[in-house]
Amino acid sequence: MDAFATEIETTPYEDQRPGTSGLRKKVPVFRQPNYLENFVQSLFDVVPPAPGAVLVIGGDGRYHNRTAIQTIIRMAAANGFSRLLVGRGGILSTPAVSALIRRRGACGGVVLSASHNPGGPDGDFGIKYNVENGGPAPSEVTDKVYDRTREIRRYSIAPGPDLDLDREGETRIGDTVVEIVDPVADYAALMQEIFDFDAIARLIGGGFRITFDAMHAVTGPYARTIFEGMLGAPAGTVRNSEPLPDFGGHHPDPNLVHAEELVRTMYGADAPDFGAASDGDGDRNMIMGRRFFVNPSDSLALLAANAHLVPAYGAGLKGVARSLPTSRAVDVVAERLGIRAYETPTGWKYFGNLLDAGLITLCGEESFGTGSNHIREKDGLWAVLFWLNILAARGESVETIVKDHWSTYGRHFFMRHDYEEVDAQKAAELMAGLRERLAALPGSSVAGEVIETADEFEYRDPVDGSVARQQGIRVTTRGGGRIVYRLSGTGTSGATLRMYLERLERDPAKHDEETAAALAGMAEAGRAIGDVERVLGVAGPTTIT
Repeated sequence: MDAFATEIETTPYEDQRPGTSGLRKKVPVFRQPNYLENFVQSLFDVVPPAPGAVLVIGGDGRYHNRTAIQTIIRMAAANGFSRLLVGRGGILSTPAVSALIRRRGACGGVVLSASHNPGGPDGDFGIKYNVENGGPAPSEVTDKVYDRTREIRRYSIAPGPDLDLDREGETRIGDTVVEIVDPVADYAALMQEIFDFDAIARLIGGGFRITFDAMHAVTGPYARTIFEGMLGAPAGTVRNSEPLPDFGGHHPDPNLVHAEELVRTMYGADAPDFGAASDGDGDRNMIMGRRFFVNPSDSLALLAANAHLVPAYGAGLKGVARSLPTSRAVDVVAERLGIRAYETPTGWKYFGNLLDAGLITLCGEESFGTGSNHIREKDGLWAVLFWLNILAARGESVETIVKDHWSTYGRHFFMRHDYEEVDAQKAAELMAGLRERLAALPGSSVAGEVIETADEFEYRDPVDGSVARQQGIRVTTRGGGRIVYRLSGTGTSGATLRMYLERLERDPAKHDEETAAALAGMAEAGRAIGDVERVLGVAGPTTIT
């Protein structure tokens, strides 16, 4: 503890177990006395700073972000960090935190975000720790943090007034240097190293029209700097660009349901050539062409197939990885390229080991997240720039590129059914019932689908040998179909069951079929196999994407 610090007595909370994306709760929970302080002190107790340690701090600008940052700054100073890098205004996208950690040699970073979840006084808030490789802390760290939260009795904090987060420069709290940094500069420089900005600028300058919806979330300042400043897109290209504490009252999740403003624009009479959106903390992306939506699973596969067009990946890919629920479209590309495709549990930390070991170059999840070895987080703007680089190199429309891909590799129709905020006990019962029936499913026919295999996904990390069990139920059907069931850990209320549906169609004559129609049989089979609606006591999914 720093000599400048004050020790405050506290009482443990029992509900501070981090999930796959850190600790997420409603804002009123975080505003309880010492709730944030307990978690932060537990974190610093588990990962204490070495001499000269640098810590990155920033968030997505949601409600309570600034207040929490002021507390964390003074606690980090009290716990002996040498230097703190804090985003101006308290703003740092999750990808930018990862980039700063890696480029500035930091020991880690504290990210304040609940990703794509709603914000505001009664909305969601979150905190997670990223380690020195720039990626989310592994479970052995978060488990220790949780154990510490259950026994903590004091925390250390430096006294003093709040800092001016809006003015770049250095100040001191005791022996700790606090540097308020431009949140965009390092990240933008990294993007310029990866992509052919000259080619993209020529594309835009030649009349190619783009629009980007920042959804009043963190990527607004990044997108304005990169698209309108560095690449020459007209002013106003970036819409909803000001980060707001409640995201303008909207749900900052870039999908067809919540990014409805962008969808209306891209399906309108005078639609731009290219549209994209990102989420609350900037790690997710949605890609659209004129009156054309690109499924995230397809997007990952297309990036892999066209990576040779991007300067940073021109020498070839070492491998690719996808999460269990993500469609197998990228697997087909990897086979054609002669590289390894890995299937991992959901959670970006599982990609980290593969990236650090040099086994993969690209990775992604069906939940609108893709990334590469440039950082250790998924990265929304990186994916948008990747697409723009491909479009500049190929000189074709988004729709043409996607349909050409389908004709070469087949189309993996894909859809996700979410049953949100259901009773947690009922959701657990559903998964337990599926688990008990696995052995009897192969060979049976359900709703016209013949089941070939059924198992529970277990992942053995090829780098460190660790094993992750009960990561989801997989069911495959004759003719290239697959159903995956899993419980999500990204919400803050109740439980969310996700059912993922996939079917491979190789006949180009059937590639224009509507996704819902193509997967109607799979959806019926999925509901029947899991007895989903009866067990959960619901009439149907709350969201279909």
